[in-house]
Amino acid sequence: MRWTLRGGLSVHAADLPAPSGPVPVQITEEAGLTATWDEDFRVEALVAEGDRVAQGAPVLRSRRYPEIVVTAPMAARVAKIGLNAGRRLSRIVFYGESDAGRHEFDTNVAKRLDDSAAVRLALQQSGLWRHFRSRPFGQEPRPDESPMAIVVMARDTRPAAPDPRLALAGRESEFERGLRALLTLGDGPVYVCQAGAADLVDAKGFDARLRIVRNGGRHPWGLAGFQIHQIHPAAPGKPVWDLHAEDVAGIGAYLETGLVPETRLISVTGSALRQQRHVRCQPGADLRGLSHGFVKPGRHTILSGSALDGHEARWLGLRHRQATVISGDAGGQRRHWFLSALRGASRPLPIIPTAALDHAMGGALPAAAFLRALSAGDTETAVKLGALSFLAEDMALVDYVTGAEPRFSEVLSAVLERIEQEEIG
Repeated sequence: MRWTLRGGLSVHAADLPAPSGPVPVQITEEAGLTATWDEDFRVEALVAEGDRVAQGAPVLRSRRYPEIVVTAPMAARVAKIGLNAGRRLSRIVFYGESDAGRHEFDTNVAKRLDDSAAVRLALQQSGLWRHFRSRPFGQEPRPDESPMAIVVMARDTRPAAPDPRLALAGRESEFERGLRALLTLGDGPVYVCQAGAADLVDAKGFDARLRIVRNGGRHPWGLAGFQIHQIHPAAPGKPVWDLHAEDVAGIGAYLETGLVPETRLISVTGSALRQQRHVRCQPGADLRGLSHGFVKPGRHTILSGSALDGHEARWLGLRHRQATVISGDAGGQRRHWFLSALRGASRPLPIIPTAALDHAMGGALPAAAFLRALSAGDTETAVKLGALSFLAEDMALVDYVTGAEPRFSEVLSAVLERIEQEEIG
């Protein structure tokens, strides 16, 4: 089954050509795994500062759900474990020690894919469970949560994002095995959202629950929220999960070998670089290390994520596939021209229906009505129009087009938090 999705905007960014040879691997000397306050990820440390750990070894355990762990991103020594109030994870930092080896899990039962509980436990104990994101509200799924659908993103339309097809090159069998594992986690469909004429996987070799979604080439259709809104909207009690296609291949490889994948494909781009490039690095890689030797002279800011939705950071984020190095100070960015013009008006800042605004929402829903509902705190209308399928990252292009203050990404987050409190208590 296929859908063809159109609409959106072409976001201009410096071209990042496909590499002519193998993508280089760079394991930075330091790495850090982080969590935001909003994630409320409360942990128990399984290691102490100064301990040597093998790549893939469990280092933290969720206090709320002990089945779920965080694993070491590389062979290393634990340098710092930072916890906030309530034992919320702030960061855990590692210094590389290549001779610390790799940790191997026993996946003999799980890799047969005939026992859903075994597959779940294998993913939770390896740290790979954290790559899943459950909507509505964007939290990590509970260990016993059953998704109504899973959306696999094999398309990314963020400016200068690496092509997931490049990440999957030579890993076709791992990707197929990972998809079969996903089909054991629930009774609903698994959607593979991709671009291009050639299918990434032959759906005929799977049961009817595996479905291919054709994805247009314009932003924001390469974001999971727009795919979910279009093909399988999320709702309270009817969660929809999403994850990146490379993580699916990583699941397939892990179930076969018992080894947690060492690297992911990312792009390192931005106006402050002499050379933009693709690289394979470890999770939580040191962004300063990735950009060292490539930065032009002068002040610069490093973002984890794209120029549209990234944030200033030291370490590569959990689900990020981009590092963006921009000239100047991110805190001193120029005010958007449209906002500057509206500042001179005597009336409150309006939401003006324009073609650009509709395209910024991909033509997926009535953009002006949706944004007015968010601005007014009209949760009932916002939910009817599809708010529960989206997260803050899905509003980044709207923020760029409108220059709104407060940003619609922040307004959506506040609305979702209010709905979650009402639903869950």
